[in-house]
Amino acid sequence: MNVPVLLVGNFLSASGGSRGVCEELALRLSASATKVLTTSNKPNKILRICDMLRTIFKVRHEYKVAQVDVYSGPAFIWAELTCALLRSLKKPYVLTLHGGNLPRFSKEWPKRVTKLLSFAEVVTTPSRYLLEQMIHYRGDLLLLPNALDLQRYECKIRDPAQPKLVWLRAFHEIYNPSLAVRVVRFLADKFPEVQLTMIGPDKGDGSLKQTQNQAYALGVADRITIAGGVPKEKVGEWLNRGDIFLNTTNVDNAPVSVIEAMACGLCVVSTNVGGLPYLLDDGYNSLLTPSNNAEAMALATRRILTNPALGRQLSKNGRTKAEQHDWSVVLPQWEALFQSIAKSRLSDHHHRDVFRSNENEALTPMTKRRSL
Repeated sequence: MNVPVLLVGNFLSASGGSRGVCEELALRLSASATKVLTTSNKPNKILRICDMLRTIFKVRHEYKVAQVDVYSGPAFIWAELTCALLRSLKKPYVLTLHGGNLPRFSKEWPKRVTKLLSFAEVVTTPSRYLLEQMIHYRGDLLLLPNALDLQRYECKIRDPAQPKLVWLRAFHEIYNPSLAVRVVRFLADKFPEVQLTMIGPDKGDGSLKQTQNQAYALGVADRITIAGGVPKEKVGEWLNRGDIFLNTTNVDNAPVSVIEAMACGLCVVSTNVGGLPYLLDDGYNSLLTPSNNAEAMALATRRILTNPALGRQLSKNGRTKAEQHDWSVVLPQWEALFQSIAKSRLSDHHHRDVFRSNENEALTPMTKRRSL
């Protein structure tokens, strides 16, 4: 029988946010007949943490194991608070580390991070990058990669790749969307048919407006289509409108968007930051360039457009890499982990009950002798 679980993270797709890894995990577990409880879908951050704490306590008799997402910055606080409550309720929990900024945050707050990680039954990480960076705070981290449903992504080997570029991320400064616009400007003279489709929600920090303004200032606005956020089930369709995927981020870990692009067979050109060189192999399934360097990214894109053999190789090898992240491979690992923790906790309770029973049996004769 599958173990009932509570997933604590950001479930914000219903309010316009993108569907994160935690939401995907909840859907997959539910589809496999696991009872899944989730929190929280509140857009407001204060209301979200309140809802997380309320749910953890309210449904405490309905789950055996909890899983908590851990991010850096202010979000780290809700991990600390929710885990403190879970410990007070004697509920075992798994922590899952996220975000390219977490190693930097951990160096600033090593005691907080070490304390949080030490109390978890298991700490998982979706990337070798975070595994290597965070192993100093707990030595037995478990690698469980981000996953996707390959059936959603039609693969087309790019042979040859055309100057149709795609960018997929939220419009936020850490993802540096305006870099993609500058890449188009560098390519426009040599490849007058170049087009860029940008997919993703506006996170409200001004990055979307800045990107639009730069497109007009550089004279390439007519070459750029901003699609906004799209439903998860439509991502593959939108990606396949292009041949080359630009990942312009300044900070990253193991982005699902890049894995999705590889699943579709797009040729990936990415900044060489954070966990990306752990996920991507330069010259084999991608081309990596320095961060915030439009000319270098444009030159890498040009290599693909002028060398069909290179584009074909990146396309095929990218798809092979993505196949390692299919839910059919990753989901059984999550199910086995939750079952192992629940079984271990049940075994601990059994041993304690046996100990108490034996202890009582040993004390009974003593009590009787005293009464005599």
